[in-house]
Amino acid sequence: MNTAMPIDDVSACLAACLAALQHSQECANASIRSGDRTLEACALLSLDCAAICETTIGVLARGSAHHGDFCALCEHICRVCAQECEQHQHAHCQRCAAACRECERACAVHAGERHSLPGGH
Repeated sequence: MNTAMPIDDVSACLAACLAALQHSQECANASIRSGDRTLEACALLSLDCAAICETTIGVLARGSAHHGDFCALCEHICRVCAQECEQHQHAHCQRCAAACRECERACAVHAGERHSLPGGH
């Protein structure tokens, strides 16, 4: 019996995580460089988001049976990051929020799954 997730689902989640990773890093960098202390929470959440997205990409790429746990955490952190970024009018915050919302949706599909991905264990 094949219990692996379809490759298209994995690809969509990987793409969403990569976009969120890139925009979160951009948002964190811009927020830090601005010197605006009101963006401190935004920068810190963006760094958390980038970290979990990067880790989730690795877990998905290697086909870990534990990908659902990482996707659940990535979904949560992307949601929190998007909520923070949506409060700011900066272009980098708006791009980050949009990418995080998309990643949140993509990871929600796989949150809690317990099976190997194609080529994984």
